[in-house]
Amino acid sequence: TKVSQLLLDEVRKAQPARIAFDSLSEFRLMAETALRYRRQLLTLKQQFAKFKSTVLLLDDKMNKAGVIDPHVLSLTHGVIDMEQLSPDYGTSRRRVRVSKLRAVKFREGYHDYIIATGGLRVFPRMIAAEHRNGFRHVPVSSGIKELDALCGGGLDRGTTTLILGQAGTGKSTLALQYAVQMADQGERSMIFTFDETRSVMLSRAKALGFNLEKAIERGAITVQQVDPAELSPGEFAIRILRGVEAGCQLVAIDSLNGYLNAMPGEKYLNNQLHELSSYLNQQGVITLLVLAQHGLIAVVEAPVDVSYLSDTVVSL
Repeated sequence: TKVSQLLLDEVRKAQPARIAFDSLSEFRLMAETALRYRRQLLTLKQQFAKFKSTVLLLDDKMNKAGVIDPHVLSLTHGVIDMEQLSPDYGTSRRRVRVSKLRAVKFREGYHDYIIATGGLRVFPRMIAAEHRNGFRHVPVSSGIKELDALCGGGLDRGTTTLILGQAGTGKSTLALQYAVQMADQGERSMIFTFDETRSVMLSRAKALGFNLEKAIERGAITVQQVDPAELSPGEFAIRILRGVEAGCQLVAIDSLNGYLNAMPGEKYLNNQLHELSSYLNQQGVITLLVLAQHGLIAVVEAPVDVSYLSDTVVSL
């Protein structure tokens, strides 16, 4: 009661717009009984409402099962649930979920976030239906007449192509061919490489006769080397979204095997990839998904089936 009175006296003096209460677990210990704790919280809530203050109550989950204190749940207008998950390898994943917000339509489910210098960075879960765009389904040339002929004149805008094959069959080279050709036509591309370093990609492209460095220098091609152990799926999706908003016309993911390893669990891969693919298709972007098959010879098994997402499958 003394602490509550002290709090209210301070609030009367300061008239704050926001009050952060860190933390309720300490307050719970001081109250000693559940009934007393609930009464004190109710009194504080009524008093703070008079001052028209926005109150943030910080609390720990009550036990390992992650049950939130029911007393607090019923008192509050909103509940934001924050979790830290530690995979067997790599950095911790953090996710946030709005489980309650009275009279507000909010985006349900889990959203990835990171704690960065300057505060939190939240990556809202992508919903493809929110990003519809009008465009013409015209084919884009690879720069190789024979290859275009095989693809019926080229790959159409707003389609997803799966490039499938064993190691050394030229999957990454084929993706580079499209990116460099589009750069020559003044169009922007993004290549996300999970499996090889940026420097190896540049030296390999140079040996193949691609002017990749010049295209990167003038901003026509962006190559992002992704560390699967450090990046959350939500952050990866937002990177793609920002690139497309900036005018990117081709997105290449090299490879899906690396993307699979970046996921917190394989069960999410197809759902997240489906949403990402739908979004890119609606924006008229050409999507190239590179998938390496297991083994070196005479093995046709793929680690994940994404053929249903693809408009075109190129098997090398």
